[in-house]
Amino acid sequence: MTSIASVTLEVSDRAAAERFCTTALGLGGQVRLRASEAPTSGFRGFTLSLVMSQPADVDALFDAAVEAGAETLKPPAKSLWGYGGVVQAPDGTLWQIVSSSKKNTGPTSRQIDEIVLLLGVEDVKASKQFYVDHGLAVAKSFGGKYVEFATGSDPVKLALYKRRGLAKLVGVSPDGTGSHRLTIDSDAGTFTDPDGFAWATASENASL
Repeated sequence: MTSIASVTLEVSDRAAAERFCTTALGLGGQVRLRASEAPTSGFRGFTLSLVMSQPADVDALFDAAVEAGAETLKPPAKSLWGYGGVVQAPDGTLWQIVSSSKKNTGPTSRQIDEIVLLLGVEDVKASKQFYVDHGLAVAKSFGGKYVEFATGSDPVKLALYKRRGLAKLVGVSPDGTGSHRLTIDSDAGTFTDPDGFAWATASENASL
């Protein structure tokens, strides 16, 4: 089974991004940072979801992100699937902070249960086949709308969504050009998918 060790975000100000990721979000080695001035504008075609146990945990992490300089795109609210909100970090990354639970069941915590990388792609079925051909196993698939891959106990989970649908979900325009400013670090090898998302071996980025 293909394992995703981490993702590498390319940022203009690495020190500032590191403060945000570690101090505000409490992330460790699952999210790496690399300085870059690669041209990029608008929607970069992906989001990172931080999955929490309960709504109070979502609120606590969301508030910490905003206090650290993130912009609120969607304030936390209940939905059909649970509870959550969306922020854009100072470096431009879109973060969904969510919980499948609609009720609080314990003391508030900022413990992150799961990190999910959601790629917005033009053709979900074609991208699904591309990734299957590169060794990923499908865990869930809903036609041409959504695919979730089986990554076991990996630090980062992977899913695919229609690009326009993902942009709508997080409250931004689907338009965007230039670099995704993202590399996916795994044991699947080095390649670029049909939508331009770059993959590298985890060892290649181990020194970041």
